[in-house]
Amino acid sequence: MRTVDVLVVGAGLAGLHTARLLAGRELTVMVVDRRRSLAAGIRTTGIFVRRTLDDFDLPGHLLGPGVRDVLLYPPSRRAPVHLASDRDEYRVADMAAVYEHAHRAAQAAGAQVLLGVRYAGTAGGVVLLEGAEPVAARFVVGADGARSRVARDLGLDVNRRFLVGAELVHPIESGTTSPAFHCVLDPRIAPGYLGWVIDDGEHAHVGVAGDPEQMRTGVRHLLEEFAATAPGRAAPAGQVARRGGPIPVGGVLRRIACPAGLLVGDAAGAVSPLTAGGLDPCLRLSELAASVAAGYLRTGDEGLLRRYDGNGLRARFRGRLALRRMFAGIRSVAAAEAAVALLRTGAGRGAAARIMFGDGSFPDVSPRLVGAAATS
Repeated sequence: MRTVDVLVVGAGLAGLHTARLLAGRELTVMVVDRRRSLAAGIRTTGIFVRRTLDDFDLPGHLLGPGVRDVLLYPPSRRAPVHLASDRDEYRVADMAAVYEHAHRAAQAAGAQVLLGVRYAGTAGGVVLLEGAEPVAARFVVGADGARSRVARDLGLDVNRRFLVGAELVHPIESGTTSPAFHCVLDPRIAPGYLGWVIDDGEHAHVGVAGDPEQMRTGVRHLLEEFAATAPGRAAPAGQVARRGGPIPVGGVLRRIACPAGLLVGDAAGAVSPLTAGGLDPCLRLSELAASVAAGYLRTGDEGLLRRYDGNGLRARFRGRLALRRMFAGIRSVAAAEAAVALLRTGAGRGAAARIMFGDGSFPDVSPRLVGAAATS
């Protein structure tokens, strides 16, 4: 039976980023993912915010043009609130290519990545796999999504509050759109969240997300309804693809580490509870996870695992959790129209700009506190 220091379950951005960092610390790392191709089963729009673009070395050639304009629409679609920034706030990535880039980077650092291999459970340090022989792993990293099986097997917390989202992605004719992020607040098609349109210069992304219990006709039907009249959408110039899945919005889970392993990305609830953005949180939390895990594996000091604590992170964005509850409470067309009317005021526009253009969607989690232990 092969023995590794770390087995990472899930080859999404969080899993691959964590694997690369751990392999770079001279640990033996294996990554498994049930998908045979990282281009399959993509669930994210791929919107990177300015803060992520500033702080992480992302492949610029895989990102679309900068987006500086946000338009917030009421259910009537009339008189949207137009927010404009003097710098690029968003760029939309070709996520299949970003995953492949992260895949190659993890392998270059020394991690072994096995696709088409399904995690089947862990007990006593032995990880069972479908499609490969069992592996003895000193530590398991759960990067297996919002409904993580690793979390259950390790006795860690699991996500319980979700939005469900769905999106159409299709090519567009070059030069037919101006970069902008169109957001529609309409509880008829996206109860508790938004409908959106954004493009990466080559593909349009048209989506909706909301509370699944309020989506009486189903998210796919509501997406088709929204797409028929979605503001800012360019006509398809090729095949239309569909993607979607659950989005955890309960905030970072409280217990996300134990001596047997830890959670990253959606599995840890690392998603902004207000904006439902998960790419920036997954990268930031993965940096801390890799530092903590490396320090623990090198020293055996379980006290280091306490630095990877969801309680501390939750305390730093209580306001966002409160706003999430308020957002979820907008359940009628009249309430949504009134909410957008408030955003047209000076104070409302300022608040909207802080949410859409600010740096506070997810708290900074610096790994410096455990850096010395990780390299000792």
